[in-house]
Formats: sequence, structure tokens, C-alpha cells
Amino acid sequence: MIKRVPSMIRSRTAWLIAGAMVAGVAGMAVARADEMPTRKPGLWEIRMLDAATKAAGMTMQQCTDAATDKDLTSNLSPMAKQTCSKNDVKKTAAGYMTDAVCTVNGMSMTSHSDVTGDFNSAYTVQVTSKVSGTSAGGPRETTMTVEAKWLGPCKPDQKPGDIVMPGGFKINITDMQKLKGLLPK
Repeated sequence: MIKRVPSMIRSRTAWLIAGAMVAGVAGMAVARADEMPTRKPGLWEIRMLDAATKAAGMTMQQCTDAATDKDLTSNLSPMAKQTCSKNDVKKTAAGYMTDAVCTVNGMSMTSHSDVTGDFNSAYTVQVTSKVSGTSAGGPRETTMTVEAKWLGPCKPDQKPGDIVMPGGFKINITDMQKLKGLLPK
């Protein structure tokens, strides 16, 4: 027997996947006013932390190369254009700053990110976002820190685009294109 996933869970899952993908590339899929560099090829550990408590949220690993980072940028850009009324990036003295306003499945998210560090060994993203709308269960503001560090070459069983999520669940971002139809509209 196949059970349908409630729309609230689908919405949260869509935001989680989208958030993880965007955090993984530090907001590289944004408008081209300024362009962030691609990350050093290899295995990156990406940790999402509650900014106030520094409590660990989700930690994942992503195997990447220059082509995969560029592919992710080009694949997310059309989606961002369809769902985001604002999606800007600017070079700052310390790194980069991004601002976005996006709507997915009746939820609106406004976010601001500050990216510091380099894309060869480590970078940090401070994200402040506000989510509101019918599926969000009331307005919520969150502040999150994303810490990424280069671990070395990808493991022998990994290929560029592989993301190992908590619990060992592995997805490949290049395969995500096949799942676009499952995301809420």
C-alpha cells in the first residue's frame, strides 16, 4: 500500500533539500552582479548550526569538482528565477553578501547571507531568514551558520555531485534534475 506524503512534510522536505543544496555552494546560484568562485575540487564537509546556540543541526559531505559547481549554478539559476523575486549577490571587503526573496508552495522566504573565508580550504555562511505563508504554520525567523571545510580528495566510491546526508542517505545533485517534478509548485 502506497501512502501519500502530507503536503506540510513535502514542503518542509523541499525547503530542506533546497536549503542544503544552496548552503552547499554558499549561494552560488544567485544573480551575476558579482560571481563567487567555484570550490576546490574534492570532498567538502558542510555543517549547519543554530547560530544562537551553535548546536549542530545537519552535517553532510559533498564531493565536487569545478564542472559540478558550475552545473549546480546553471541548474538552480532557472529555478531561482521562477521562484525568487529577488536574488542578488555582492562582493564585500570580507567576502560576499546575498539577499533573496523566494516563494514555494505558498511559503515565502526572505533571506540574507554573509559569506566569508575562501573556497579552497574553508568558508562560513551566516544566514538569517524569515519564512511565512500558509504552509509555514505562522511566521518564523531563523539564524543559521553553515561551516564548510575541505576534507581532501573524494572517496573512491564517490563521484562529483554526490551528497551524503545524515544517516548515510546519498543523493547526486546532477540526478536532482530528474526529481524537479516532485517539488511543490
